[in-house]
Amino acid sequence: MRNLVNLGETASTSRVLNLSQIFTASGGTPGYAANPFFRNSQLNKALLVKHTLRPGEHELFGGGRRTATKIILPFDAADLRLGGRSIFINQTGYVNFTRSWLNSEELAGNADLQILQHLDDIPSLDPFLAREQLARFGFHPDPCYLIISPHDLGEMVGFANAEIERLVMTAFGAGMEASALRLTSKILANDLDSDLDPLKRTFRMSDRDFTEGMFSWRGFLYFKWRQARLQADIKQVVDGLHSYRTIGPADAATGEYLTGARPRLAKKLIASVVATRKALRVYDEAYQALTQGAEPGPFRKFLMDGPKMFFELGESIGILSHIGAFWSYRMETRSGQARLTPAEFADILVDFEDSLLAIEMTAPQAVPAAATLL
Repeated sequence: MRNLVNLGETASTSRVLNLSQIFTASGGTPGYAANPFFRNSQLNKALLVKHTLRPGEHELFGGGRRTATKIILPFDAADLRLGGRSIFINQTGYVNFTRSWLNSEELAGNADLQILQHLDDIPSLDPFLAREQLARFGFHPDPCYLIISPHDLGEMVGFANAEIERLVMTAFGAGMEASALRLTSKILANDLDSDLDPLKRTFRMSDRDFTEGMFSWRGFLYFKWRQARLQADIKQVVDGLHSYRTIGPADAATGEYLTGARPRLAKKLIASVVATRKALRVYDEAYQALTQGAEPGPFRKFLMDGPKMFFELGESIGILSHIGAFWSYRMETRSGQARLTPAEFADILVDFEDSLLAIEMTAPQAVPAAATLL
């Protein structure tokens, strides 16, 4: 219950979409009601969580999943101490649960269930990524639900624009600067019409593969931009793991856990940052082969493999972003560090270790010294 209350008090992160808090902050604004995230009022106050499956939870699915999207429906959005119901999207019993909860036997065409499925199909609930995914399928909730600062949006779009423009210039040739700018805008806006056929032919891709590849590419560009910022956030966590001091006595089991968890978690975080760098290097090498050597083969392979790579990289960066954001929100206050008991601090570290399991499953790596990374 304490974890649910902590979660409810936390702003939305790449792992958590806190619609309960958004209702508290923006429920009285015109856009909140005019363009809701979900039409069902209870679901529109839920918490959605990208959850790393624990032992015993894998059997709820057909296998092969490391993470799942959990829906938490509070009994009272204003008081999470009262608890709530929860279920994973597409777990065993999900269809019967939604029929009962929506009080309907006919689920086909239900917009809320479509949105849930689209969110389950992406590795992170990061506002930029969630907005991109929903827009692909014609869903446009009010901006109050997926807040992206104008500065961040402008910086990211500028970064992506420069990367895409170089590739378009390579594909379309010199003297096509004006066209390159226009086509770059189309790719960023997911407006993949016949003007982009020369690029599609360059990569010898079907319409569907091209569409999915372009979406994954935009996601990779976002993750590449985000990863550079992520290192400073993770450095703050690693430093805090070494220096943070709890208040009050700890029982023997909690003290033993914290003694081992602090260095263990710091090492895992550094290894995870290294793993995301290596994943991004695959993109960088393919991009350079095309833009510098006019060799489309590696980039075509990147686009074809993009959806799988995009999910794995997004999952890792989403987990690290969540840890960085949660640490900053929970551990840092205006007057300094928050003062937590050993049990409260241990709860946070257990959650972090559970979350990092998904990254460890894909890329266990030797860890360089922290000073060379951060």
